[in-house]
Amino acid sequence: MSTENTDKEILENENEMATQSEGNPTDEATPEVQAAEELTVEQKLEEDLAKEKDKHLRLFAEFENYKKRTSKERIELFRTANQEVLQALLPVLDDFDRAMAQISKSEDEVLLKGVELIHEKLKSILVSKGLEEVEIKSGDAFDADFAEAITQIPAPSDDLKGKIVDVIEKGYKLGDKIIRFPKVILGQ
Repeated sequence: MSTENTDKEILENENEMATQSEGNPTDEATPEVQAAEELTVEQKLEEDLAKEKDKHLRLFAEFENYKKRTSKERIELFRTANQEVLQALLPVLDDFDRAMAQISKSEDEVLLKGVELIHEKLKSILVSKGLEEVEIKSGDAFDADFAEAITQIPAPSDDLKGKIVDVIEKGYKLGDKIIRFPKVILGQ
């Protein structure tokens, strides 16, 4: 309780001094008090300015990150925009490969030449759109990241054990992304 009384007395004394100084314009304490108040107002304004500058810089940095992210997404979208169309055309390309194999067995050179021209034109269009064949052949080591094993058969020779014996269906990639994995048969 004694501290509360002491605090009250101090406050009352300060109030009396403030009242006396307001009444006396020649008192020297008044300009010092005003200068101290101005400094605190000035300091507050400087702090507010620093906060606003910080907000502005953070907002600017966030906007720059947003621009970079959206530009990367846009580039990726353009790169893979044709993916669905190309995937839909892959069975047609496979049918052309099978047709070429059958027609080459026949004696009709004109038919073979015509189908070969159409096949090459289709392949060149797909390649121009970014389609690439995944290069896997018989005898290569099997890697599950780049091929899909359909089945395993007894290896025709010891050097083909655990390796690719035959490629059933070709695989394709668009840019760096594989859009259809090659289907292969492994040797046991």
